[in-house]
Amino acid sequence: MDKRCPILVLIMSIYLRNTIYLRFSINNTMEPGQKYDFKAGAMLLIDKPLEWTSFDVVNKVRYALKKALNVRKIKVGHAGTLDPLATGLLILCTGKFTKKIDTYQSQYKVYDGSIRLGATTPSYDAETEINATFPLEGLTDEMIKDAVPHFVGEIDQTPPMFSAIKVNGQPLYKKARKGEDVKIKSRRITIHDFKITDIRLPEVDFEVKCSKGTYIRSLAYDFGQKLDNGGYLTKLRRTHIGEHALDDAWQLDDLITHIQENYHPEITE
Repeated sequence: MDKRCPILVLIMSIYLRNTIYLRFSINNTMEPGQKYDFKAGAMLLIDKPLEWTSFDVVNKVRYALKKALNVRKIKVGHAGTLDPLATGLLILCTGKFTKKIDTYQSQYKVYDGSIRLGATTPSYDAETEINATFPLEGLTDEMIKDAVPHFVGEIDQTPPMFSAIKVNGQPLYKKARKGEDVKIKSRRITIHDFKITDIRLPEVDFEVKCSKGTYIRSLAYDFGQKLDNGGYLTKLRRTHIGEHALDDAWQLDDLITHIQENYHPEITE
């Protein structure tokens, strides 16, 4: 027997497994009899609902899997937080695929969103009340568009005080809610592309492609500052993580129904 046969079999098995993985992860349609192997590892694209935290989604999927498979534990994690007021693409990994989370987190992100000019909030979004207002008179479409190039390329960005970044072991948002003033270090991030898609003052719609670690809330705030005005984020939707697209994502309710109807405890004789 040809000694190369076991190697060829191994190569073919890896190829077939990756082919199935790609079919499942790029579009969520499955042929009869095909299933995710959640224990061995699966990657799921999910459209995160408004007002859900990323951990809410993880917990919902983990609970559904534990109940459907009748297991006490199963690894489930997400690859990049979305704020509760943001919607869109969230990658979840199960089983051994949780080891791939860092890889997904490092990929570029694309967002659609809206900035409201003429005001600021402590959280840089609509989660907190307006704390300052600015006149919009004299602010033109040309001025808004001229500010865009300032934010393209490698830039230093200061994260919002209302963020999960930890200082001395405590998340910044907890310090912010206590009224503590903390000096936050800026970070080097990359804005690959930033464009204005519509202007309906005080609202300005945009699309941005950016690196890991970019805070779109800070981008909204800084954009207002660049105009000698104020700005805060009113809407955000993540449409891409690397080559993975929101168009291929599960609606959360549909995924939970799919798990409940198609996955059952393994029966061993």
